[in-house]
Amino acid sequence: MDIQLMIKKALEAREFAYVPYSKFKVGASVLMEDKTIYTGCNVENASYGATNCAERTAVFKAISEGKRCIHAICVVGSLTNFTYPCGICRQVILEFASDNCKVIIGKNLNDYIVKDLGEIIPGAFTKENLE
Repeated sequence: MDIQLMIKKALEAREFAYVPYSKFKVGASVLMEDKTIYTGCNVENASYGATNCAERTAVFKAISEGKRCIHAICVVGSLTNFTYPCGICRQVILEFASDNCKVIIGKNLNDYIVKDLGEIIPGAFTKENLE
């Protein structure tokens, strides 16, 4: 996994964010099982519940192309503070995550942290709970 490339792609996607209400841009990149990287940005709506986060935009793009296994995901929101995925995004990532899925939270190309998905969503409810 090329962390710098993941951050670069997330930063690029961040610039396409549609955020007329919050003014808080977020970009994401997701590395799938075939090494393809998909990107997404947050898209706000006047009806706030219809807003979609960058992480889910990227994941849904990958899923819509037939991919099913996330190896890594990168999120860049604030350029001065680390922006973690929200709870809903964590749950969506978990649905498609590989066993060792990495979450990259970046501010820029040189300032980032890498977490295992389990570190940011302990005690997760998964498809195994439904069996």
